Amino acid sequence: MTIAILGVGAIGSTFAFHLAQAGHTVTVVARGKRLAQLQHDQAIISVTGQRAPVSVATTLDLTTPWDLVLVTVLVGQVDVLLPTLAGSNAKTIMFMFNTVASLDRLRDAVGQERFAFGFPSILASLEDGKLRATIVTRGQRTPVTDARWATVFTKAGIPATVEPAMESWLRTHAALVVPIMVISVQAHARQAGVSWSQARRAAEAMREGFGMVRQLGNTLTPAPIALLSRVPAPIITLLLWVLSRFTFMRTMGAAGPREPQMLIDAMRAVAPGQTPMLVHIRPESQSAA
Repeated sequence: MTIAILGVGAIGSTFAFHLAQAGHTVTVVARGKRLAQLQHDQAIISVTGQRAPVSVATTLDLTTPWDLVLVTVLVGQVDVLLPTLAGSNAKTIMFMFNTVASLDRLRDAVGQERFAFGFPSILASLEDGKLRATIVTRGQRTPVTDARWATVFTKAGIPATVEPAMESWLRTHAALVVPIMVISVQAHARQAGVSWSQARRAAEAMREGFGMVRQLGNTLTPAPIALLSRVPAPIITLLLWVLSRFTFMRTMGAAGPREPQMLIDAMRAVAPGQTPMLVHIRPESQSAA
């Protein structure tokens, strides 16, 4: 199959690597330093030296009948791409990023018959341009709305499952992970675990986020998260306090505050007046002390 990937950061590179290795024809669309590196390598290269050859482009070819265009940019970067995606000859356009906004705008932009959405169950980073990726294979698989592409991804080594209630899944996921992202940023800034008060505020924000999901008319999805939402706040506080002491949390926080900032802003936009604690812990206004 012919596949184009827009946004060749760690997640996009992981999909490009696995799909190319599975025998698909993959073109990556990049810019800046990443573009220069990919033009030189003509491949996604792992930290272990494995290569997955890809074609490299600066823009999406609108005339190619791509079987799939996979969009793995941050939510704040997608608007500028919508006119190009709408005018492309792609058969399926799958967006894959964190968002709490309604998916209707994206669906309307590219057409119901071409629209798909997914979320990567992948832990990945680029180290001097080399890919380090761990595919989650136990518990949470990569949820997607399109059964065909769930099969393609699974065969390529990225286990995927069909999630029909993607909007509920995404909003639940944001409510869960935003406080974790925030404490990771704080832990990185401190180069130590967060304080008890920081963990407590994050726990309160998580509970507030779960309430927001319900108030928006969505169901907490998947079911284990609904159980977590009923755990007393002091226990969640303790879990977050302990979690922040793991090295991988400080590593995750090195990515900076941009994504939790955008998600908190989006949560405030879809639920005005319902997210005061999430606004309070927004990294921009929260010190590391």
